[in-house]
Amino acid sequence: MIKTQSGDAPYLVRFTNGTQEALADVLPVKGGQGAGFGPHELMEASLATCINMWIRMQADQQNIPVGAISVSVNLKRDDPNERIFEYSISIDGTLSEQQRTILLQFADDCPVRKTLCKRISFAPQKT
Repeated sequence: MIKTQSGDAPYLVRFTNGTQEALADVLPVKGGQGAGFGPHELMEASLATCINMWIRMQADQQNIPVGAISVSVNLKRDDPNERIFEYSISIDGTLSEQQRTILLQFADDCPVRKTLCKRISFAPQKT
C-alpha cells in the first residue's frame, strides 16, 4: 500500500510504502516546483522497473548470463481515447540471438503489464 502526504508547497506530495519514501510533484508550468516525479512518470517507472526486474528474474531462472538491463518507457497520451506505453529494452551480455529473443519476449509477461492490460476499476475505501 502506498500512502501520501501533502506539505506546505503546492502539489508537492511525499509518498511511502512504509519503508521507502519519495516525492511527487508537477512541473512549474502547472503550478508545482518540479521537485519530484510526476504522476504519469510514476506510471512509466512502474512499468519500466517491472520489465527490467522480470527479465533479470527470468534470465536467472534459465541460467542465461546477462549484464546490465536498460528499459525506457514513454506514455503517449496524444489520442484522447487511447494511451500507449512505448518501451525499448537493451540487454548487455554475450547472448545468442535465441537467448536475446527469449528474454525480450518476457517483457510481455511482467506483472505490471499484466495488471495494466486487465479491466481496471476504482473503489474508494470506507474510512
